Amino acid sequence: MATYKGIQGFSIQNLSADPSNPIEGQVWYNSTSNVWKVEEATASGTWASGGNLNLGRAGLGGAGIQTEALAFGGYTSPPILSRSETEEYNGSSWSSGGSLATGRYYPGGAGTQTAGLAFGGYVFPPGVYSTATEEYDGSTWTAGGNLSAGIRSHAGAGIQTAALSFGGEISTGIISASEEYDGSTWTAGGSLPVAKSEQGSCGIQTAALGFGGNLPAAITATAEEYDGSTWTAISSLNTARRNLGGAGTTSAALAFGGDLNPGSVAATEEYDGSTWTTSPAPMGTGRSIFGQCGTQPAALAFGGSGYTTATEEWTGPGVAVTKTITVS
Repeated sequence: MATYKGIQGFSIQNLSADPSNPIEGQVWYNSTSNVWKVEEATASGTWASGGNLNLGRAGLGGAGIQTEALAFGGYTSPPILSRSETEEYNGSSWSSGGSLATGRYYPGGAGTQTAGLAFGGYVFPPGVYSTATEEYDGSTWTAGGNLSAGIRSHAGAGIQTAALSFGGEISTGIISASEEYDGSTWTAGGSLPVAKSEQGSCGIQTAALGFGGNLPAAITATAEEYDGSTWTAISSLNTARRNLGGAGTTSAALAFGGDLNPGSVAATEEYDGSTWTTSPAPMGTGRSIFGQCGTQPAALAFGGSGYTTATEEWTGPGVAVTKTITVS
C-alpha cells in the first residue's frame, strides 16, 4: 500500500511550531497547539478581515503592499475636516506614523511604506484643490515638487521616484491630463481618451491601468492602459462603478468595491492582461472612497464610506496557505 512518504517524498513531522517554508501538500502535527496542519493552494480568491485602522475615515490615500502598507489623509465624520494622520500596517495591525504636513482628502498615492508619495487632494478648511506633493521616508513626510494644478479624486501609480497622476477633478471640472514625477518634478504625460475622475488604478509609471470612474455625466466601466506615453482603451469592467480600489499590474490586476451613486458595491474583478472576470468572492462589506494597495494575489482595502476602521485582505487563487485539519 502506498504511504504518504512514498507519495510526497517526505514523512509527517511532529513539530513544536509550524515550519517557516512549508511545501504545498506537506502535512505536519503541531504539538504546541495539538492540531494537524496542511499546506495547500487556494482554489479561488477570498477576502478576510484584517486589523482595524486606529482612525475611521474616508477619502484616504494608500501605498505599499499587504504586509507593509501606508494609510494617510482622508476625512472623518461631520464636521468634515481634512486629516493629516498616517498609519502603517504590518500585516496584522495598524500603528501611527508621521503626520502629513498638509491634511487633505482624495489625494493620489504611490510608492511603499518606507518611500511613499502623497500628491494633490482637497484641503478643507479652507476648501482648496492642493498642488502639494509630500514624500515619506518611513517616519517623516517632507515636501516634494508641486503638481502643475491643484487636483483631487485623481488616480495614482508607480513609486516615489517614478510616479504617475492621471485624471481627476480640478476647480473647473473633470480632466483627462496625466503628470509624471521623477522624484523632484512633475511633467506632462499623455492624456486619457476621456476626462475621468474617481477611477481605480494600479501599475507603474510606464505600465499603468485606470478603470471605472466618473465621467462628466455618468459612471463608467471603461478601462485604459498606459505605456509611458500613450493611453489605450482595453476591455471594460463587468460592473461600472466609481471610487473603487485597484491593485496589481497591467497583466494581473484587481478591481474591487466602489459605488454606483447611490450605494456601495462589494464586487471584485480580476484582469489577466486582456479580460476582466468577476470573482465569486466579493468583499465582506461593500465600500467606496477607501484606501488600497498591494498586488492581485495580495491586495489590501482599508477605511472608506461610513468612516469605517475596517481592513480587508485579499488572498488570490493559487496562493499557498496553511490550514488546520479538522477531524471528528
